[in-house]
Amino acid sequence: MSSAMSRAIRACAASGASRRGLASVEAMGAAAKGPPAAGRWAGRGPGGRGKVEDGARVQWVFLGCPGVGKGTYAGRLSRLLGVPHIATGDLVRHELASSGPLSKQLSEIVNHGKLVSDEIIINLLSKRLEEGEGKGELGFILDGFPRTIRQAEILEGVTDIDLVINLKLREEALLAKCVGRRKCSQCGGNFNVASIDIEGENGGPRMYMPPLLPPPQCESKLITRADDTEEVVKERLRVYHDLCEPVEDFYRARGKLLEFNLPGGIPESWPKLLQALNIEDPDNNRSATA
Repeated sequence: MSSAMSRAIRACAASGASRRGLASVEAMGAAAKGPPAAGRWAGRGPGGRGKVEDGARVQWVFLGCPGVGKGTYAGRLSRLLGVPHIATGDLVRHELASSGPLSKQLSEIVNHGKLVSDEIIINLLSKRLEEGEGKGELGFILDGFPRTIRQAEILEGVTDIDLVINLKLREEALLAKCVGRRKCSQCGGNFNVASIDIEGENGGPRMYMPPLLPPPQCESKLITRADDTEEVVKERLRVYHDLCEPVEDFYRARGKLLEFNLPGGIPESWPKLLQALNIEDPDNNRSATA
């Protein structure tokens, strides 16, 4: 990643993401891409996967409803593959906590379950990419971007996405997960008090997701996100389906979409996701239960 890619994203956004605007920054986008890295995702896309080797530069996107676990699985893959995990949700929360010029505006948007505007997201993402350049980062796993067709077109115009992983989970499980989320105000640890046990669909196996409870020293310090109420979560899911499902179609038409139905909690889902991606985790037993 480079400041060239960051500038290209901003230029595309300023152009209104028209095809003419995308073409005008194609040279900058090509400079940002660079030559394909050795050992990079072979076959390009879900139809022709090859084994990901250590040190491979990947350019992946995670899609999925709010609360599905994009951050959890993208973060694990980031550590396993050695590429940065860039979550736009984290960028927004960091900006909210900073009391900066966008903080009040973002607070109103987030607390009502609305999507943050393209302009704000692109500015935050561009800033993060510029910071990554100084650290010598290569490749990325994006989480929370793109969330609209316009954002997808902008990204398509400046870099070459290898794979888009679309995580899916039954809506009743999503609601329970979101409402059950907790965070320790002292250590920053993330936990979930929901115990999910749902009948299987069409005679399938039950879905069981145990709670992720805090250690004793965190129990009295748990806080709930302001947007993790049932009403707000339902609104976020409605907005997601309206605006983000066309993004799934965008990447499906390009042969880059891998749909993965989460069968349960992390211990059950993580090994199966690795298998779907044809990735080996040398320490899978520890990772699946951490």
